[in-house]
Amino acid sequence: MKNGLKELRELSLADSRRKHPDLPESARSCRNYTDKTSNGLTKCIIDFLRFSGHQAERISNTGRYLDNSKIVIDVLDNSKWIGSGKWIPGSGQKGSADISAVIQGKAIKIEVKMKDRQSPDQKAYQAQIERSGGLYWLVKSFDEFLRFYNEII
Repeated sequence: MKNGLKELRELSLADSRRKHPDLPESARSCRNYTDKTSNGLTKCIIDFLRFSGHQAERISNTGRYLDNSKIVIDVLDNSKWIGSGKWIPGSGQKGSADISAVIQGKAIKIEVKMKDRQSPDQKAYQAQIERSGGLYWLVKSFDEFLRFYNEII
């Protein structure tokens, strides 16, 4: 196990001890953290920040599907789908980072990238955050996140 993930596991167990002091150690369990997927890395970062006393939340700007279809039955008892659906865009800003956090009073946006690259909207969002005095981190692993984190702590 990587050192960063080991540290996260220890923080998770310490948080469990704080929340449930009467629970025997033999009954404690810890999430199996991984930074091999985007969702896994995002969860690692958010949990680490929360366990460390900071604010962090996942940002989702996905649109939603409006389904206007239905099934109708004709006089011969045959059923048929009619209507259609469509995607409507999300209400957030295009290019928003995956995680929004506040660490020691600093606004930090964290974009998790595994294999893909930043879109033009994400680059524009990064520039806007940095122009405003915020920090924008592009991370590909939990250890990389910890390097950024340790630089500002």
